[in-house]
Amino acid sequence: MLALALVAFLLLMVIGFDVGFAMISGALLGLGLKSDRATDSVMIPLTMHGSVDQAALIAVPMFILAGEFMNRGGVTRRLVEWSLAMVGHWRGALSQVSIVTNFIMSGVSGSAIADASAIGGALIPAMKKEGYRPGYAGAVVAAGAMLGPIIPPSIPMIVYAVVANVSVIRLFLSGILPGILLAIGYMVICAIVARRHGYPAREKVTWTERARVTRKSIWALVMPVLILGGIRSGLFTDTEASAAIAFYALVIGLFVYRDMKMRELPGVFYDASRTAAVVLFLLAAAGPFGWLISESRVAAELSAAILSITRDPHAALLIVNVVLFILGTVLEPLPALIIATPALLPLQQALGIDPIHFGLIVVMNLMIGMLHPPMGLLVFVTAAVGRIPVTQVAWEVIPFLLWAIAVLLLVSYIPGLALWLPALVIGP
Repeated sequence: MLALALVAFLLLMVIGFDVGFAMISGALLGLGLKSDRATDSVMIPLTMHGSVDQAALIAVPMFILAGEFMNRGGVTRRLVEWSLAMVGHWRGALSQVSIVTNFIMSGVSGSAIADASAIGGALIPAMKKEGYRPGYAGAVVAAGAMLGPIIPPSIPMIVYAVVANVSVIRLFLSGILPGILLAIGYMVICAIVARRHGYPAREKVTWTERARVTRKSIWALVMPVLILGGIRSGLFTDTEASAAIAFYALVIGLFVYRDMKMRELPGVFYDASRTAAVVLFLLAAAGPFGWLISESRVAAELSAAILSITRDPHAALLIVNVVLFILGTVLEPLPALIIATPALLPLQQALGIDPIHFGLIVVMNLMIGMLHPPMGLLVFVTAAVGRIPVTQVAWEVIPFLLWAIAVLLLVSYIPGLALWLPALVIGP
């Protein structure tokens, strides 16, 4: 029953159905095959409503709105200028700037797609103009944007925390060290590629000029600090933080940088609402699948199957990573997250794996799926933004993909990379 529902879902996507409608249709088929009670069909609207009727999900549209304010209000442009002043003298300047800018943007927007669109629109044409291979320019932006959902705040982490009933702030903090590792590795890759292909560096700016650019960009640079500092100090909750940062970005764009005008606000709200509606509809559409998984006892069967192979947590995590990697090749991250999480939680509990550690592994796996075909959302977004053939971006992104997998394995087998900072900041 569940298998047929999944097959129907995949077939509907192949023939061009929207992902959300394909999930609902597949779940409806599954209920039809299962049902011996008329009330079963009622579970479609009930579970859809229940999936999004969560207070923590208020943060999703708020962070999306904050990202729109940043893009329209000049915050993103100033982050690019600051990054250029700091690392522009390194070989492959613009590729390094892309990683650094994405790293800072990740601390505010929480959305990989938003980061890729904003930064790609600014940097891909500039890289192409300076002689970078088009596919490589798209790949650098795609790899940098993948940091968005790993470094807090993170929309997928919020979703996982809601589904798995774990602390959002602990999950946020768990992603910081792995995110730094990813960014450092990406910058090393950029340096190697730049040296091999002779990509240019900019003239090194003076420390006086760096100080000037930093003063000019300081309102943008402190945004990630405000989010985590405000949550940690108890000034506001993680949900309230999303509204606070959206308001902050609005004020900065309107009255400090003045790149955004009052007359633009209706368009900004419309774009943010449309993006948030897509995300929340996907969450709602995944609800019936989650209920089917629960009713079909597939979670217990999956856990039993893995436990019958091994009871060693290290070996089990390797199997989980393989399963999630395969899932990430065929599903978008948010639907995959909601489908996979209920199925894997019993295994996490049976093996005694820390729930925050396990949550980070799940999120990282599905974010890596955004870098490789056939779904590879970031590959498609950067290809579209830069008007580059998808195959070129997919080929050039391979070194970044391999490093992301290496970091995932490090996080899987060195739990301290995920758990040390939450324990330090919040306590055991």
